[in-house]
Amino acid sequence: MKNLWYIWILWPSFLAAAIGNALFFTVFDPRDLVVFGEPVHASRLAIYSVGFLSLWLLTIASNLLTYFLQKSATELNLRSRDPERRHGDEGRPG
Repeated sequence: MKNLWYIWILWPSFLAAAIGNALFFTVFDPRDLVVFGEPVHASRLAIYSVGFLSLWLLTIASNLLTYFLQKSATELNLRSRDPERRHGDEGRPG
């Protein structure tokens, strides 16, 4: 189960981005968007795609932070208990 962490991050963030994209573009028409005072000169599909990918990256970052904060101190410090890594000699040959 430990190797499935990326599914726990990517799938919920995909769903949240899809719902967020649908809600945003239900309210705002892509042709009416203005960025830095200039209208956006791109196709609707391009604007939908950029909006979805932006929301997906934002929700991935949010889910990664949640995943990190759910770990206990023991889990986070588990790597420092490895005797070869404890004294900072990762680069030295054995």
